[in-house]
Amino acid sequence: MKALVYRGKEDVAVEDRPMPEIFAPGDAIVKMAKASICAQLRERTDLHILKGDMPYIPTGRVMGHEGLSTVTSIGSSVSRFKVGDRVIIMPITNCSTCAFCKRDIYSNCTTGGGMLGNKIDGTHAEYVRILYADTNLQLAPEGIDESGLVTVSDALPTAFECGVSNGKVQPGSTVAIVGAGPVGLATLMIAQLYSPMTIIVIDKDENRLDTAKSLGATHTLVPGPNTVEKVLEITKGVGVDTAIEVVGMPATFELCQEITGVGGTIANVGVHGSKVDLHMEKLWNKGITIATSCVDGVSTPTVLKLVESGKIDPRPLISHIFKFLEIT
Repeated sequence: MKALVYRGKEDVAVEDRPMPEIFAPGDAIVKMAKASICAQLRERTDLHILKGDMPYIPTGRVMGHEGLSTVTSIGSSVSRFKVGDRVIIMPITNCSTCAFCKRDIYSNCTTGGGMLGNKIDGTHAEYVRILYADTNLQLAPEGIDESGLVTVSDALPTAFECGVSNGKVQPGSTVAIVGAGPVGLATLMIAQLYSPMTIIVIDKDENRLDTAKSLGATHTLVPGPNTVEKVLEITKGVGVDTAIEVVGMPATFELCQEITGVGGTIANVGVHGSKVDLHMEKLWNKGITIATSCVDGVSTPTVLKLVESGKIDPRPLISHIFKFLEIT
């Protein structure tokens, strides 16, 4: 089969690899239909691997950890799925039985966590082995656009869990989303389900800001020397109730510290490859909560219902579609 293989910093290639096989009773083998590139998921985001930020990823690893697929074979203990089922792949592998999984912190599963594209070969291939298939696949609903369903694998749950839920978005609140990539825009979509009064989206890319406006942002800003002042002006001098960082750079996290008001929450979604300063000399008396997490996938069934019901339309998150052999 063909697979996208990591060969070192800034170096990937499509290679011939052996077909994956079932090794454990809970395994499944799936044939990929669509996959996406992750720029956000902590521990093994595709772009950070490519940039060399994660030197522990071995060369020769097949990249990717999300996508839509069809089950081609199952282990003897798999009970929820059968050959031919169309399924969504969970970005985090969970065993369902360890101490962390019992607390729904699947990203820290003792025998799973960030497996695909990291500790085992991932989804940027024609076929993939899925561990603990009963808990790491979701049956894909019929009649939903396939490209949109790919976002249910990672982008939408990440936005829901790490951004909106951790950020404590509430009716009538003010929200700033720093970063308008796919996860930032997904955060914008989901935040609106909680009826905030104001959603400010901040990004350098005018095209992404135009998309944010079309998806419901009340204000958009290009970052610059007066960004903090502009946010304070929009919020009548008090700052936002929730700042959601979806970039993973020191400057963007520090911006969130500057624009969050008293009693507010900073929800970190972005992957940070370098140290970030925490300005306690400014924050110590403001009662600000800082929430960090990796996506666990606990919201995926809810996200699927939102997509099925039309409450969320993920199609605007898809900008480009390529054939597999065009991946490099």
